[in-house]
Parts: sequence; C-alpha cells; structure tokens
Amino acid sequence: MLKKIQQFFKDNLELSNNDSSTQQHKVDLAAAALLIELSRADFDISSIEQQAIEQALVKTLGLAQTELNELIALAEAENQQATSLYEFTRHINEAYTPEQKFELLKALWQVAVADGEISKYEDHLIRKIADLIYAPHSDFIKSKLAVINN
Repeated sequence: MLKKIQQFFKDNLELSNNDSSTQQHKVDLAAAALLIELSRADFDISSIEQQAIEQALVKTLGLAQTELNELIALAEAENQQATSLYEFTRHINEAYTPEQKFELLKALWQVAVADGEISKYEDHLIRKIADLIYAPHSDFIKSKLAVINN
C-alpha cells in the first residue's frame, strides 16, 4: 500500500521540467491534499466537510471525477503514514502567487466551517499551513473573516 501511495504522489506531485500546465496540475493536487488533510484535523470526518472538499476541488481545480475519487482514496491512506505537510506546501510555495495562497486559505476555511464550527485543531492546522506557505498573518485573518462573514 505504501508503495502505491508513494508512486501516486511521485507521479502526481513531483515537479519536473514538464510543461507549465502539467506543473500547475501537480501543484493543484498538492492543494487538494491539504484540503483533505484538514477534514481529518478534528477527528470527526463529516459528510458535509467531504462535500465541501469535493465542491472546492471541482470548482477551483477542475478535477475530473476519477481524479477526485483517486486522490481522496489515496489521501485517506496517506493520512495514516504522513509525518509532514512539507511535501505539499513546498509545491504551493514554488508555484502559487500570494493571491492563489489567499484563495487556498479561504478554501481551507470553507472546509473548516462546513460542519458549523471551527475546532481548535482545524484552526491550528490552517495556521500551520499558512505559516508553511509563507502567507502573512493578516491573510490568515482576512481569509477566515471572509469565509465566516459570508
């Protein structure tokens, strides 16, 4: 199982000298993995959060249903083995603009509030991701307020 997970992330998340659309697709998959990781932060995986993730991935990343299903299944298995967010956040740092990072933070908050409450674990994980992608603290706060006030 671990080899299958590693191969998926190697095939889909490693940046190489491929064309820019392929690189962007790999970065978007890293962002999707962060959304999936967030849904597990409060140890209560609700169907509402799963729907919020799926909507965000389809809307913002344009993933096909087969890619979406594969990513979710592998991310669930990878969650058991993960020791760091770095493998995902480094791709975000290499390719995302500050505006894209802000939109990622908003998507994370949308998943966090989907079940009606933001747990301390979700808040902590989003803060950690914001730090790892070098988003200013003001963007962390603005993105939270933008989602809560909608």
